[in-house]
Amino acid sequence: MLNYEEEIKKFKPCLEVEDIEEAVYQEDLSDMTDLLREVMDKKQ
Repeated sequence: MLNYEEEIKKFKPCLEVEDIEEAVYQEDLSDMTDLLREVMDKKQ
């Protein structure tokens, strides 16, 4: 039987997750409002 408390203590996130997190925060991501504004600007 697994001892979940012990497994949680041993858990370490993989480096890929940390790398992705940094890349996402550095990226200029458009949200829905930005996309709607862009569409409305093209219509005018």
